[in-house]
This record gives sequence, structure tokens and C-alpha cells, in this order.
Amino acid sequence: MSDTAFVPVLGQGSTALRWSASVGSAAPPTRAGAHGSARVQRGSGCAVSMQQAGLFTASDPAVRRLKPEESDTRRRMKVVYVVLESQYQSTMTKAAMLVNEKQENLSVEMCGYLVEELRNQENYEAFKEDLKDANIFIGSLIFVQELAEKVVAAVSPVRDQLDACVVFPSMPEVMRLNKLGTFSMAQLGQSKSAIASFMKKKKQSSGASFEDGMLKMLRTLPKVLKYLPSDKAQDARSFMMSFQYWLGGSPENVENFLLMLADKYLTDAPDVSTQIVDPEVYPDVGIWHPVAPKMFEDLDEYNEWYESEHMPLANLTKDSPTIGIVMQRSHMITKDSCHYTALVSELEARGARVIPVFAGGLDFTIPMNRFFYYTGTETANVDCVVSLTGFALVGGPAKQDHPKAIAALKKLDRPYMCALPLVFQTTEEWKASELGLHPIQVALQVSLPELDGALEPVVFAGRDGATGRSIPLQDRIDQICLRAFKWAELRRKQNKEKKVAIAVFSFPPDKGNVGTAAYLDVFGSIYKVLEGLSGQGYQIGELPPSAEELLELVVNDKEAKLTSPELNIAYKMPVSEYEEVCSYQESLHENWGPPPGHLNTDGKNLLVYGKQFGNVFIGVQPTFGYEGDPMRLLFSKSASPHHGFAAFYAYLEKIFQADAVLHFGTHGSLEFMPGKQVGMSDTCFPDKLICSLPNIYYYAANNPSEATIAKRRSYAATISYLTPPAENAGLYKGLKELSELVASYQGAKNSGRAPSIVNTIVEKARQCNMERDVDLPEIDAKDLEAEQRDNIVGKVYKKLIEIESRLLPCGLHTIGKPPTSSEAVATLVNIAGLDRPEEGENGIKSLPRIIAESVGRDIDEIYANSDRGILDDVNLLQDITMASRAAVKACVDTSTNAEGRVEAVTLFDFSKLVGSLMGLKSPWLTALADSGFGKCAESDLTPLFEYLQACLAEVIRDNELGGLVNALEGRYIEPGPGGDPIRNPDVLPTGKNLHALDPQTIPTMAAVDSAKLVVDRLLERQKLDNDGVYPETIGLVLWGTDNIKTYGESLAQVLWMLGVKPSPDQLGRVSKLELVPIEELGRPRIDVVVNCSGVFRDLFINQMALLDRAVKMAAEADEPDEVNFVAKHARAQAEELGLSVRDAACRVFSNASGSYSSNVSLTIENGGWEDEKQLQDMYVSRKAFAFNSDTPGVMSQNEEIFKKSMSTVDVTFQNLDSSEISLTDVSHYFDSDPTKLVQSLRDDGKKPASFIADTTTANAQVRTLSETVRLDSRTKLLNPKWYEGMIN
Repeated sequence: MSDTAFVPVLGQGSTALRWSASVGSAAPPTRAGAHGSARVQRGSGCAVSMQQAGLFTASDPAVRRLKPEESDTRRRMKVVYVVLESQYQSTMTKAAMLVNEKQENLSVEMCGYLVEELRNQENYEAFKEDLKDANIFIGSLIFVQELAEKVVAAVSPVRDQLDACVVFPSMPEVMRLNKLGTFSMAQLGQSKSAIASFMKKKKQSSGASFEDGMLKMLRTLPKVLKYLPSDKAQDARSFMMSFQYWLGGSPENVENFLLMLADKYLTDAPDVSTQIVDPEVYPDVGIWHPVAPKMFEDLDEYNEWYESEHMPLANLTKDSPTIGIVMQRSHMITKDSCHYTALVSELEARGARVIPVFAGGLDFTIPMNRFFYYTGTETANVDCVVSLTGFALVGGPAKQDHPKAIAALKKLDRPYMCALPLVFQTTEEWKASELGLHPIQVALQVSLPELDGALEPVVFAGRDGATGRSIPLQDRIDQICLRAFKWAELRRKQNKEKKVAIAVFSFPPDKGNVGTAAYLDVFGSIYKVLEGLSGQGYQIGELPPSAEELLELVVNDKEAKLTSPELNIAYKMPVSEYEEVCSYQESLHENWGPPPGHLNTDGKNLLVYGKQFGNVFIGVQPTFGYEGDPMRLLFSKSASPHHGFAAFYAYLEKIFQADAVLHFGTHGSLEFMPGKQVGMSDTCFPDKLICSLPNIYYYAANNPSEATIAKRRSYAATISYLTPPAENAGLYKGLKELSELVASYQGAKNSGRAPSIVNTIVEKARQCNMERDVDLPEIDAKDLEAEQRDNIVGKVYKKLIEIESRLLPCGLHTIGKPPTSSEAVATLVNIAGLDRPEEGENGIKSLPRIIAESVGRDIDEIYANSDRGILDDVNLLQDITMASRAAVKACVDTSTNAEGRVEAVTLFDFSKLVGSLMGLKSPWLTALADSGFGKCAESDLTPLFEYLQACLAEVIRDNELGGLVNALEGRYIEPGPGGDPIRNPDVLPTGKNLHALDPQTIPTMAAVDSAKLVVDRLLERQKLDNDGVYPETIGLVLWGTDNIKTYGESLAQVLWMLGVKPSPDQLGRVSKLELVPIEELGRPRIDVVVNCSGVFRDLFINQMALLDRAVKMAAEADEPDEVNFVAKHARAQAEELGLSVRDAACRVFSNASGSYSSNVSLTIENGGWEDEKQLQDMYVSRKAFAFNSDTPGVMSQNEEIFKKSMSTVDVTFQNLDSSEISLTDVSHYFDSDPTKLVQSLRDDGKKPASFIADTTTANAQVRTLSETVRLDSRTKLLNPKWYEGMIN
């Protein structure tokens, strides 16, 4: 099969065609038709480059326009098409040429558009103009909501005048455009017909295999309909035949498709000169090899040809590793397969056997299950699987079946890599893009495969802008093949021969933090891992007696800094060797000079720190390198690895020759090195550094956002580990004494001692510095009314309970260590504290709600009254809290062993509770009765405690060590969501391949409801503090992990401030927006300035577009300034800056692509600043990159708009969503906080109010920044329970 074909280009000075060779094109050389030649026109449109236009593709639809000569007198049929699949471009052009060549009475004018090109307004206007005199419209795979709306808006007005409108699977509103004679889909989704009901039930029952069932039906139903006389039946048959032609995809099939449409539906259609041939049908699934004589539908037949004919020629043997390849059939039948050919050839050239399978539908488990096992067995015949489809394993861009995919991959149990071809960009555009992949492609072809457990989203094929043909990217194909080989070798190699590198981190650097990670006892865990690997046959050598001694051997000093001489030097790499083993070292000279540089060096050699134990090397990953260089921090948008960093990874791969590297804990620096956000090229440093090493990464289960960065940028197979359970902070010292005084008052409040006790409470509260949290009286309590004394004590008690019940992580997690009973209780109490309406048939009530209902109260009312300091409800809430703990403890106690740990769950027999005549009570109901709540309904408690016992079983079903062992043995790592195990217990058990969520599904409706509550509380609080005046602008910070954990609560907060309501489209993707009427909103629309973290930008760029669309919608609303602050400010800025209101309404900002954080905290930490203005300038220079949904291809620096928008901010706002991380734990909140910057930009110099939303419990709170810091300090920094737990 040849990969060189021909594409038409316009000859100079002539209307005749000449042909030039072009790799991968479909059109063969041909002669001009008898009635004059068609002209392939090139337009002058899209002259602006992609980067200038801010669009993701600047490909020009005019280059594929085919128009017969004006002198051509044949009946002309004008066809306009819009497709997602670029491989159909050349097929459509060639099919039209075949018609024009062969037909005596018919010619075709062809105008084609890729769906993404319609973002460009010039292209969109040309599309609408083309439709005005079109005869036929064809659409396919139009699943992007805003583009689907554009297509519908353009086609609907001309639909009735079109002779035919044929749309293949797309959004429902686009599918409704379908019409062929009497056949119409205008009522799609609204029809009550029996067929519609049947199809709906069939789809629900059979899941994603529905599409493959449809393929079978397409083959049989037209044969039946052929014999039915009615016009409706014949037109329905024509539609199904059209689908068959289209799926057939070859120029000949599409030629006959066009002829069928002309013959049956074109007005004044002439006679067709040639016979219209039925669709050529290809196998639905099979095996395709580029040099094979045919497509194989039988594995044994393929093996016979491959082993007897091909393997001898390719120098392969039966002992060669075998790589399974998964492909789309459409690329083969449209003859757009050169990228497949290149990858198959490269694998074989490197010594691998291949089994390249394909599917015509979108369920790729079917060919995988049929061909990736030895015939008649359940033994896999492949060592690694590489999918080249870019789609989820089951389902395309519309709907997926991840459970089915995971089940198939678990059964196969092989590493699963998912490479992808460019769809929305040309090769040149992708190479030039700092963002990398188009956001829609990231959502469809990176995020969704990750939910299946896919690894390593490497771009392996580009796209030619003129023809749409795929172009093999040889350096990317080399990388995929290298890495597939390494994964395959892990399965084939004996454990005793494998070499494993373990990388530990030092962050922040120079602070005695070598070998630390978030929530993890690193060396205690490494010790457990080494013991486990030794038991699996790995050569560990002589292991020291304890984890402490292991630490000493690696760092020699527990407080070692990265630059200190105490670190153990494992290897001294001469500069000459470094230059030999690090192929890209010259690219580092610009930033760091020639090697060895001044980091990780003794002046002559580059130093690799660490210690080797048998076949395991424990090494210390170097830091970024610019931490101690304030000028680099101030003026560089992004860093690059220094020579010491490059030498470390070159040593692991080339000198130590590791089979895999294990990055130990959250997190290192590799994945944050400069490069594209997603879709690495060979110039991106994460790709250069990791090279061919399989990257296995222990990552905290509560941090899926940064884990996703590691997966996409450093090709990590992540393995989740549990964070320490959150426990109640408790009370200590003066706070405990204050609590005892409150208890005394409650027992004597009606006696003469009450005033003196209140005076003592007030004095003790002042000693505890509570006067800023509680309004304490200056007068003697005896001069107060009893109710006033109750209110004072109630507010003090409320603050004490807030401190006591605050959740905080205690201690560090150790890989492979079961939880203690108290740790299990702490986790389950928090899980029991939330309502779960989505669980079971009727939902599960929270334990506090069940207890409150048992005494005739509503828990939400108790929360509200407690917040106001009403003493009786403060007391009741505390009693409910203590009763909840007692009930959960009773549940856990049944499974606790003699050592106080939970290693197995003893399930309670709930059936004994049914119809019991003996008055049998569950242990938890007994505990509740002992706490004074004996009337709780067992019918409510039973589903809750069944759920809690299931959660407990998942907590102890730790697979952290097992997941690592599986990865090192070249097996499939089961995927699982990351996030807060309290909100989402599906995070458990740990040891899974972490993934985030489908970004198109947030914010959920539950998140919208939660967001309304928080925003309303924030605005009410600010209104009270500001003499009844609403803030005009709020500056917010959005974090990636927070939005994953809360399913988009902070996203929804921004939308609710704007008075915009999000809603899902018909595929469940949140892409629709509508303005809430001011009357319904009941307040003005609040302007916003949204500062997105770099991680949020990487994961949720589509949601950034959603936010920007919402801002523009509010700014362009025809509403007066006093009720629409967005429009008020946008109009003023537009007038001042000479912009349109739409362009002035730019409110969504982040870092430049590939850059993270403002670096303010690092600069302060390293002393690299002189005054606050210097810090503010740094903040602006790094965070003022604007996102514009009208031109989504670039993040453009726009400091002027950024400053103007910030200058109107009255309130700054951030969210705390879980108990594990708060303001005093990490510097990120401080680093991103714009409060000081706003003060410097405001005309009045006023410092904005700063608020923090705390949604860590069911009773969400909005506190000022200072209130939150005080609460943090009391519950953590000053709390012996916390700091002793961390020390121990």
C-alpha cells in the first residue's frame, strides 16, 4: 500500500489541473472531465495567523472549494458540508471530481468546512453565503455545543429550500435538520412513536454497544425497506443507505452517495450516466496491517499470514514483544492511514510483533476482546496496548461507557496507552501553540480516555491544513514506541533483573525538607515498599534495620538541605559524559551557561545525590534551580531545567539503566518544567527529561488536579495514597478552661452565681484573645438581663465548638499501614455528616439530620441558630455531634483488633433487625440511646450504616503497595477518581490510577445549589458591613483541585455572582448559559475578576470559556448601570480604552501557558524584593494573561484590562473546600491573593475586604481573612494535638 498519492493545486496561467505528490492524500491522477475541468479554488481568507487571531486553526476552507467552470452547462448540484473528521476533506473532494469526470449531465460544486473553522467570523459568513444557493447540506460529528448552535442558526433558515439535508451523528438539535423527501428528524426527542421508544429503551439497556448494534441494523434494514412501497419507507431507506455510504468513507462510496442524493432528491435532476452502486461494505471489526493483502476477520488467519510471510521479512520471531494497536476504520477506508503505517513500521523496526485491530463503530472493546487473546483462551497475546483512536475505549465524542471499558481492560491486564492525532489544529499550529492541544480535544481525547485508565497522551500525528490528511510525526512516534517497549519489558522481565529508581523531593528547597511529600511519611513508606518488593523477588541488597537508618544513609542528616554537603553522593558525572548522555544539554546553555553550572556540582562534575540498594536506587530530585535567584524570579515567565536536573534523569535512564522510575509523593518538579500544557512536543522539557522511562508516581488521593498535570506532562501512571484522616481539633489550655466555665454556667444560669460566672467567662475569653471574634461586654454581667448573658455565653460557646470541631489532618500516612480505630472513626464521622441524595433509591440522610429529626428538629435550622449563638441550639448541636461520634465508634469497634487497628470489617447482619421480636438493636442505635437520642429511626440508620461499613471496607482495602507491584509488572492499573474521600468515598480504596473528572460535566446542579448559599451569605455579610451597599466587583481565585472535589462549586459561585444560570446540553455537558432576570435575582449583577491558577487553566480551559461567555453575556445585557455592575464597568472601560464592550468585558485571567503561580511567596521567602510595588509588578506580569472565548487559541497578556478590572474590586474571595489544606498549610493562598494589589490600584487607595468561604462541613461558613487565620492558628499552629501529631 502506497503512502504517496496526489492532491490538486492550481496551475499558473491556466484553469487546467496539474497534480503534485503529497504524503497521505487520497486523490489519484486523473484526466479532465469531458465538459471542462473543475477549479479547486484558493481563497485569501484567514490571512491572519492562528496566534494573531487567537483561534486554534487558521486553515482556509477556500482551499477545498471545488467549482465547475462557468462554461459547464451540466445541471450543477451545490454541496455544502461541515465535519469534525478532517480525513473526509480529500474524500469529499475526490468524490466530487469523480462525479464531474464521469457524469454527462451532472456536475458537483463542493464547499467544505471543518467545524472548528466556524469560530472564525469570516468563515462563518462565507458558510452562510454558501448555504443560500446550496442544494445539499451534509454534517457529521458536530458535538461542540456553541458550534452546533452556529450550524443550526445558519442551516435552519434555508432548510426548507434545500433538496436534501443529511446529518450523521451530532448534537440532537443538529440531527433535527435531517430531511430526505418525506423523511425528517424535526421531531427528534419529542416523538412518542413506538420506534422512538424502542430505540430509547434499547440504548439504555445495551449501553455503548448500541452504536455497534446500529451498524448491524444499517446492513439489514435497507434490504427490508427496499420492498416496502411507501415513500416514507423508501426515504428512510435512503437515509440509512446514506449512513452506510458515509461510514464506508472511500471516494467511491461517497461518489455513489452524492449520485443517490442527486438521483432521488435534486430538483430537476438529470439522468445519472453510471449505475449507482450499493455501498461497499467493510468489516465492522478486524485486523489491518499496512502490507497485508486484506483486512482479516479471523485471528488465526492473520497469524498464519503474519508468521509465515511477514515476520521473516521483518526479522521478527515468536519471542519478540507483542504490541496490540487499536485504530479507527475510517482512516483506512478513506486512505488516510499513513500515520498508522508509520507507527506499525516503527514498532516492527524496533523488534516488536504487532496486532493492529480496528472497529467501524465506537466500541473498541469488541476487537480487543476478539483479537488480543490466544484463540479459545482467556490468556492475553499482547504485552502492551496502544490506542491510536484518541477516543475513550467505548464511545466517541457523545457518550462513553467507562465501566465497560475498565472491565475489559482489567480482564486483559496490560498497560494501556492512548496516543492521539491532531483533530482541530494543523501540525504547524500545534507546534507553534504554547497551549498545545485544542481545549475541545483535551476534553474529548485526553480527559475521557483517562477515565478508562489510559496512560501517556502523546500526539503521534499532525494534520495537513489544505487536505485534512494525517501526517506522521516521526519523533513523537519514536517516543511512543520507545515507551511502549519499556512497558512491555516490565511484563516480560523477571523481577530479580529489574532496576527501579525511586525519586524523592526537596520542597521547599533549602529548608531541611529533603525526602518530604504532602501528608506522607516518605522514608517510612519507602522502607515498607522495599520490604514489599523484596518479597516479590526484587534484588534489594542489604536493607538497613529501620526507616530512620535508611533516611540517614541517603541524606546523612535529617535536616539536610539540598545544597548541603551532607547529602550522599551516588555518582559523579564528568562533563564529557554528561554531554554524551544528555542529547539536549545545549538547549540549557541559554539559561544556565555551559555545564557543569553552579547547581548539583563540585565544580568539575555533575553530582547525583542518593544511595543504591541492590537493583534499587533512591535519588534526590534536584529543585527547579531558580529559588535562590531573585532576579530570575522577578523577570522570567518560566524557568528551564538546569544541568544538574538534566543530569539526574540522564543518569537514571542511561547510566543506572532503570526499567522504571517511581516518583515518591506529592510532588516534584519534573511535571512543572516548561512546555505545552497538554500534547507535549519534542521541545517540551518534561518530555525530554522523562524520555523513555516508565513513570510511576505515588500521588495524594486528594490532589487529582496536580496528579493530572503529572499524567499529561510527564506521562505518569499515578498511584493514589490516602491522606491522614481528619480529626477534630479539640480544645487545650485556656480554651479548655473556658469550655469548663461555659459548662458551669449552663448548670447554674438560673442561680445567683450566674453573673459572676459570666464575668469570669468574659475575662478568660479576653485572655484567649477572643475579643475580635465575640462582642464581649465592658460592663459587669450583673447589670445584664438573663437573655443577654445567655447570648454572650452562647456566642463564646459557639466559637469554642467551632474550634473544637474543626477538622485537621493529624500525623502522616505510611504506605501499606492499616488505619487505627480512632483514624477510622474520624473518617467515617465526617462521611456520615453529609446528606447523600444520590445514593440508593431514596438517598441517604446524614447522621446529624437523622438525630435531629428524632427530636422533632431540622438540622439546617439548628445550624443557623447555632451560627447566631442561640445557646440552646449551640448545646443541641454539640450533643448531636457527640452522639454521632459515639454511634460511629460503636460501628467501628465491631471490627477493631487487639492492636487497635482495623484490618477486616465485621459486617453487621442487618437482616436480624427485620421483624425481630426480641427488641434487638444495632450497636449504633444503642450508642445513640445512651447519648439521649433513642428515638432515631432504624429505617433511616440502616442504609446509612450499611453505607458506612462499605466505606470502612474500602478504607482498609488498601492497594497502594499492590498498585505499585502491578505497575512494575507491566499490568493494568485500575483507574479511580481523586478528590476528598469525605465528599466522594469512590476515591477509596487507594492504590488506583488517579484521574480527575470529565470537565464538561461541571458545575453540577448540586454544586450550583451550594454556590448560591455561599454567595448569598457573602453578599449579605458584605452588605451588613457596608451600610446596605452591595460590592460592585469581587476578585476571586479558582483552584483546580477545589473544583474537582466540589464538582465546580467555585465555578458556580462566579456564575451566580454574575446572575447567570448554567445548564447541561442534551448530552449532559454543561455548556448552556442564560441570564437570570434581575427581578428573579433580587439584586444587582456583581462584576468579577477571576484569577485562575495554572493548574485550573490546564484542566478546565473549557470552563474558562464558559465563564468568559457568562461575563460577556452580562456585559452586553440591556440593563441600567445600577443593577448591572458588569455592564457598568465594561462600558466605562470600553470608552476609556477605545474598545467594544465585548472586548472590554475581559475578566478571566491566569498565567501564561506552561507557567504556574505568581512567584510572590518564593520571592519573599528568598528575600528577593525591596518593596511591595516590586511584588505587585511581579504579580501583574505573571497573572495578567487574559482568556477570551471569542479567540480561545491564546492566553494574551493584557495588563491594562487586568489593572482596570482590579481597580474596581471591593471584595477578594477564596474557597476552602476540605480540611486537609488551609491558609496556614501552604503558601498558594497567599501567593494568589490580590488584596494588596487591588489596594494599590484603586483610586481611593482603600483596601478591599477579604473573605474566605469554608465548605469543609455541611454547614458552610463565610469568614473574613483575619477570622480564618485566627481559627487556623488556634486549631493547628497553637494546638498540641496537631503539632505533636506531625512531629511523631
